[in-house]
Amino acid sequence: MPPRPDHPVPPTSGIPQPGLVAATFTVLRRRRGALAGASVRIVGLSGLAGLLVTAAVFALAWPVFTRMRNQRIWYHQVEDPYLHDPTDLVLVALGTLPLFLLLLGTGGAALQAVCSRAVAEESAEAATTARKNRSGDPVPGRLRPVLAVYALRGLIVWPLPLLVAFVADRLTGYHLDTPEPLRRGSWPHTLVETSPAVAVFVAVLLRLALTLAPAAAAAGLGPRAAVRRSWSLTWTRAGAPRVLALALPLAALTAGVFRLVVQFALPLRPLVRGLVEQATGNFFAAYYAGVLAPVIVGVLVTAAVTLPVTCTAFAVLHDRLRVPRTTPPSAQDGADSSARHACSPPGPRPE
Repeated sequence: MPPRPDHPVPPTSGIPQPGLVAATFTVLRRRRGALAGASVRIVGLSGLAGLLVTAAVFALAWPVFTRMRNQRIWYHQVEDPYLHDPTDLVLVALGTLPLFLLLLGTGGAALQAVCSRAVAEESAEAATTARKNRSGDPVPGRLRPVLAVYALRGLIVWPLPLLVAFVADRLTGYHLDTPEPLRRGSWPHTLVETSPAVAVFVAVLLRLALTLAPAAAAAGLGPRAAVRRSWSLTWTRAGAPRVLALALPLAALTAGVFRLVVQFALPLRPLVRGLVEQATGNFFAAYYAGVLAPVIVGVLVTAAVTLPVTCTAFAVLHDRLRVPRTTPPSAQDGADSSARHACSPPGPRPE
């Protein structure tokens, strides 16, 4: 009896998956109502909260603005030029920077949760696996783990470049009150001086390796498990090129949209400066408010335009990369049993 040819194992899904870009725009098109509404609500609320925080920062820095105004008046009376020192304003801004980072992280986490939920609903396998999930299984689209992942990723990525930059500045920077520990032109001075660039390069690599962590957390994993999954999925032969090929165009798109919107919003500078100076009588407060106005508009418009695309794209990429690792056991068992049944010889079965 001639041997029978081997029968292939049937795949878990007979529908061929579209490309990453096509799948992303399919989700954006079919879920455009929900995504657009969520983007407007999240960006609007984040912008309102950011304006309130900015007003609080200006209120805290008002004594600095008052001192600048008084010094300008005094220098004008003695007919000397006045160059104000923004060091105190920088300290106030750095002290309130965590509040702005919290706002940005909360808004990004909320959008990531919404986009990941849309991707899960649009997935061909989500409809069949959702009915089989137990009541205690993780629910996709939770906000708290995504926000925790943002905080954990920031603690992993940014301490190294900040610490290296601080140490390099203390060893090689211009400090009039302290002698320089390293002689200029020596190789230790050159190594320390270039170390911040190396630290930033390492931070960028870490950031790319953890790019999929918010999408993994939105899919139902805990913060540490999401970070580990992003690391394991990225550092693979299939994951690293896809993450890089997706991250670079999205970063260029975000930078281009921000630059374009800020340029279009530049006419707001004299308008805001005139209104604030007329209301407060303080030139310096009006000047910095005018400087910030186009930047705030650029951040809000860029977030509303690019964040839904970015979050959806990375959610789709995470869903594609994790499929081979998370094949349902029931589907695999069914495929194995079908293959064994197809290859078994005909005849009566033993009782």
